[in-house]
Amino acid sequence: MSPARPRIPLRLFDRTPWPEQKPTWPEAKPALIAAALKRAQARPSGNWYVVAASREVVAAAPFGRTIAGREVVLWRGADGELLAGPGSCPHLGAPLCDAAVHAGQLVCRWHGLALGKRRFGAWSPYPAHDDGVLAWVRLDEVGGEEPLDAPVVPVRPPAASVDAVATVIGRCEPEDVVANRLDPWHGAWFHPYSFANLRVLDAPAADLDSTADDRFTVAVTFTLAGRLGVPVVAAFTCPEPRTIVMHVVEGEGRGSVVETHATPLGRGPDGAERTAVIEAVVAHSDRKGFAAALPAAAVLRPLMKLAAKRLWRDDLAYAERRYSLRTTGRWVD
Repeated sequence: MSPARPRIPLRLFDRTPWPEQKPTWPEAKPALIAAALKRAQARPSGNWYVVAASREVVAAAPFGRTIAGREVVLWRGADGELLAGPGSCPHLGAPLCDAAVHAGQLVCRWHGLALGKRRFGAWSPYPAHDDGVLAWVRLDEVGGEEPLDAPVVPVRPPAASVDAVATVIGRCEPEDVVANRLDPWHGAWFHPYSFANLRVLDAPAADLDSTADDRFTVAVTFTLAGRLGVPVVAAFTCPEPRTIVMHVVEGEGRGSVVETHATPLGRGPDGAERTAVIEAVVAHSDRKGFAAALPAAAVLRPLMKLAAKRLWRDDLAYAERRYSLRTTGRWVD
């Protein structure tokens, strides 16, 4: 018989002083990380790109974003369906992100042209997908792959969950974001305020021809305050080229997911590439108290977003540094 689960998920843990931790650089082999990244980049995406959180696309107004240098606009149809199309009006080029939404159509504010599910001249709607947490758009001319009918959405926990989506923008490319997440060894060194006692239990081979699923398994304590934390075992995988997913596979919150999606935006004024890191946290627990807390999701979401953005404040510095070294010929694979 397995031991009863404690009523309180928090644990006291011993923390090694930061400079006295066991160095992880011998395990964080550049060739291993590079091989996992190459295999991830070879997986099909079907030309789908995450644009925003589902709840950011509302019925009252359109949502605009530039993806790989192309203006894209999303809005809700009359029945709440997610719709998408080019962000420039085909009449005289007005920004459709500033359009009005009326009866499920975009109404251009310059001359009143209404656009919807049908093609109008050179303007044609894009395939869109709402998975309940994130809004996606398919851009075949950008991706250049064989299109898929729907995006590759990671496995998520049951309905009894709380989701929050945070977006930050960095001076890098999607591969730099994914490479950051394919290096779990930096966790307790680079984020000591969030992670302690991190051990990589399993990692894929440093072999480009490997058929491994690039699953990294990590034992880690998520720290909350002082020596209080939540120990878990988490698995990191890449289901498609611009996504890396962490599933909690053992411990408190088993089944919870953190999805990190990297969407290319295009070049900024300085000529450097920009990438939107759109991170969805889907928290789940089978504890009775968690179900009782679900009505407070609106209060929890800002706190979850704040925690995600704090981590990415540091991780974007990592990704941006990698991009800078790569694009100036100083990166060593």
